[in-house]
Amino acid sequence: MKDEELSGLLREAAEAHRPDRARMLARIERGMASGRPAPRSVRPPRAVRPWLRVAGATAAVCGVLAAGAFSVTWAGDDDRAHGGQVASAPSPAASTPAVRGGLRPEDGPLWTGGVVDPHSNAYWAQSNVTLRTTEPLSALTVELRVARTGGVNSTGSWRSLPERDFTVSVNESGGYLVYRWTLRAGRTVPAGTHTFAGQYNHAEGDRDATGDYVTAHAVRASGGKASVGDHFGRSR
Repeated sequence: MKDEELSGLLREAAEAHRPDRARMLARIERGMASGRPAPRSVRPPRAVRPWLRVAGATAAVCGVLAAGAFSVTWAGDDDRAHGGQVASAPSPAASTPAVRGGLRPEDGPLWTGGVVDPHSNAYWAQSNVTLRTTEPLSALTVELRVARTGGVNSTGSWRSLPERDFTVSVNESGGYLVYRWTLRAGRTVPAGTHTFAGQYNHAEGDRDATGDYVTAHAVRASGGKASVGDHFGRSR
């Protein structure tokens, strides 16, 4: 066969060939279903990058929402109604204004301190109360008072001591959001360092927490009473 005839036959065969598009798509789909990468990228890199940026932003937003949901769920454990009698402790109502007039952070075996959690932000905050006792307590009432500045409303509370040992309430009184933890009758607070925390939303921006304070009133298992209090500082 002459070269001219061979070239003509090859050209005719090339022109007559048509790719089987359906078969190619089927192969790609089978590869994707089995977890194998497709034979080649179907999008150029420039088209993929904006999609990745959108996906990253969406993931960040979901993370914030999840953190918020966790905070509210955790708080809900303490906000349920609790029944039963409670131990008789010194009346917190009588000492509410006294913290301004001289309740000290330390009284006998009892010490307390208040600080706004460093993870608080421009819209939400957590006030941490540390209570330290060098001997067991047979009665205890802890009150955290958060001044009702712009937008302040409760999102929950928690404590490091067992939930079943305390009754918990949150209410508004005298311009404050009041978190109260009261030890149940027959229960004991062991010697050590314990944490109580109140969580709340507030208006956007820095919040002045200098009007917030905590009081704690206790009866020592060995006998005798102790009362302490502390102010909070400025925070976000």
